[in-house]
Formats: sequence, structure tokens, C-alpha cells
Amino acid sequence: MTHRTSRSIPRRRFLGQASAALGAASLGLGPWRAPRAAGFPERNIEVVVPTREGGGADRNLRAFTSVWKKHLSTQFEPGFFPGASGRVGYELYMGKREPDCYSLLFGNMGPEVLNWVVKKPTFDLEDYFYFARVDTDPGCLFVDAKSKFQTIDDVVEEARKRPLNVGTSRLAHPASVGCLLLGEHTGGKFNLVPLSGGKNTIAGVVTGEMDISVLTSGSVAAKGDALRTLLVWNDENVLGPKLSNAPTMNEHFGTDVPPMLSSRAFAIHREAAEKHPDRFAVLNDSIKKVFADPDYEAAVLKAKGFLEYINYGDRAACEAYVEDILALGERFKGYLTGKG
Repeated sequence: MTHRTSRSIPRRRFLGQASAALGAASLGLGPWRAPRAAGFPERNIEVVVPTREGGGADRNLRAFTSVWKKHLSTQFEPGFFPGASGRVGYELYMGKREPDCYSLLFGNMGPEVLNWVVKKPTFDLEDYFYFARVDTDPGCLFVDAKSKFQTIDDVVEEARKRPLNVGTSRLAHPASVGCLLLGEHTGGKFNLVPLSGGKNTIAGVVTGEMDISVLTSGSVAAKGDALRTLLVWNDENVLGPKLSNAPTMNEHFGTDVPPMLSSRAFAIHREAAEKHPDRFAVLNDSIKKVFADPDYEAAVLKAKGFLEYINYGDRAACEAYVEDILALGERFKGYLTGKG
């Protein structure tokens, strides 16, 4: 499997790097470009979100579209459809929304792609694709601040003696895979317990119901000193003290595992992009402008997000990510389906 490095952007370099990265694309260089869509968009654009309102996806989406709307000259109408680990939202988008570029999906590529490993959807996976990643949020292992576990070595030592109950928002999640990789490398025994959502996963260790929990690190960092992070699945712990200066798995154990990332991205019907290439070009070109807009930095901070995790990824980057996460999912399919 290919080990692809996630690229986090410190706040002071956020705008400069975004402008540089997108400069060539904004010039329209290339052998062919679709003609601009006259009058598009002529109405608001709906965004299907396959999770509940009020969570990280909601905050991320609202921060992004608050800036995107000025570059696209339209409004966005989010619709939240939680259920079955995101499956409900995807099935609704693919089965009940017209492929006309006026309807998008805002998904979390990590856990939601792993969902297709657990159980295939009713639609063909080739019938949609992600075309714009907006962030990369690495998974982490954490405990309550009052936990007896002070370091990841304490956790591993205990896990070699007895199975530890591990809270996770869902079995099919990059952070869950990270914990399985930890157990595989150290010989520790970890019993993954799906707790349905980030809030419940955090509550699992706070109440003592779980020995440890794993989750996307942005949600953990947002809780401040109430939690103690012990391990991060990324190339670097770019949040440092916000994540207890926890080591990464690779640096602490000398492994070479890929970052276990949740990556939120916009997706679209393949038919929509192929039937309306001019409209899709408008969407794709305008979305890039958001990352070079200083208003986006302000919107992320207002939403209590982390600029270090904000980074643009094009369609090719999204496809590479999906390929990698599907390969990991197949490798640990037995555990992710509860049959391991």
C-alpha cells in the first residue's frame, strides 16, 4: 500500500501556500477546458450531509460554504441525513437527487468509504466521485485526563495482559484501523466497541465505561485539558500541546503505517459531471478559490476549527485516498464487520 503524507498548514503559512498551490489551476492551463456554463448556477445548490446536524461535518461545511457562496454567487442548502454510519445519506443522494450539478454530497471519505467494505451499497461505487477535499483530520488514541494511563506504553503494557475495551464512533473508521495496527505491532489486545458518534466516544472514557477511545483528533483537541491524547496516527502531531504532545505511532514504535485520516470532501454524481462538464467546471474552479480567500481562514477559526488540518485535495488526491483506505479496509474486514 502506498504511504501518502498528509500536508498540514500552519496558520501563518495558510494563505501563502494555498495561493501558490492553486495559482496554476486558476490560470486555466491545460490541453482542454470545458466552456463556462452560461447562467450557472441559476438556483441554490443542495448539499446532502450523511450525518447529524451540529457535528464536525456541519461546522466544517458551514465555514466553507460561507465563503464559497461569494465565489459561486449562490446559496447552499444543507440537508442532514444521519443513519447506518452514513449509508442513509449516500443512498438518498444517489437514489433521489438529480444528477444535474445542483446537488452535491459532503462526506467523510475515511469512515464512509470503509462502510462499503463492510457492506456494499445498492448503487455502483463508480457512479459518484469525490472531487474536492477540504481537510485531513488524523485519528488519535486518548483517555480521560484522570485516567491511570499516562503514556501509550502504559496502554500497551496493560493490553498485553488483558483485552482493553476501546470506544470508537464506528467500527469502520480510520482510527479503529489505527488501533488494530497498534495491536498487530505490539501484541496488545483491543476490543473495539462502536459508540455511535464522537460525543459518545468521548463520553465512553470520561465515564470510565471504556478503557481508552479512538477518534479523529480535531474533536479530541477541541475538549482541551479534559482529555489526554496518547498516540496520533499521522506523520507528525502538528497540533502539539493541543493533543498533549502525544507521539505518532511511527516515531514511537518505529513503524511505517500511513496516516489514519478522516478527510471531508465534496462528491458529485458521475453522470452530472459527464452530462454537464461546463457546470462541473464552474463548481471545481470556484471551490479552489476558497482556499486562497482570507475570509476562509477567519471562518475556520470562528467555527473553532484547526487551520493545520485545512488543505485542498483535487479529484486525483481524493481517488488516491479512497484507494488506500479501501485496501486497509479489506485487510481488516473481519474486525470491521465484528467477525474478526
